[in-house]
Amino acid sequence: MINLILFGPPGAGKGTQSAKLIEKYSLTHISTGDLFRKHLKEGTPLGKLAQGYMDKGNLVPDQVVIDMVDDKIKSSGNITGIIFDGFPRTIPQAEALDKLLASKQAPIKVLVELVVPEEELRTRLADRARKENRPDDAKPEVIENRISVYKSETVAVAQYYKDHKKYASVIGVGKIDEIFENICTEIDKSLLAK
Repeated sequence: MINLILFGPPGAGKGTQSAKLIEKYSLTHISTGDLFRKHLKEGTPLGKLAQGYMDKGNLVPDQVVIDMVDDKIKSSGNITGIIFDGFPRTIPQAEALDKLLASKQAPIKVLVELVVPEEELRTRLADRARKENRPDDAKPEVIENRISVYKSETVAVAQYYKDHKKYASVIGVGKIDEIFENICTEIDKSLLAK
């Protein structure tokens, strides 16, 4: 199984590249945002559990999120690999994901980080907010907050995978197809390793 994480700050191009990677490598897409919406909408036991925390204004515990990921893997049938989108966001989530995947003998092969200068991120996020008619997201303070949260809370996950020798980085600026080819090169290298 090819299990990988496409990683990077908001506006790095993860969504664009994920779609291309899913097609090329026949991957199952796991987005925790999508999982939350599904479980809440369907009123599943996990959805009700998550709703209980959210109703009190609390974060949903990592174990509930991991259980949703596990449920998605089990319900996806015979899969050749997974691309994780927006997850893990913290080191405890990365550790829990590694534990879950180890139990399935299907570890993360590589985390590929899209590296994009902050000024470019600001431009992309503002453009996206305009194109998708989300004026609140175009406010400079909202964009700064999203970048700041990423740097303070999420960027440590990249270091976690560096420490585990499962990290690669690709410059996320340039032609979409060239960035895609560079990501594929890194994925293919990770598949040949050990």
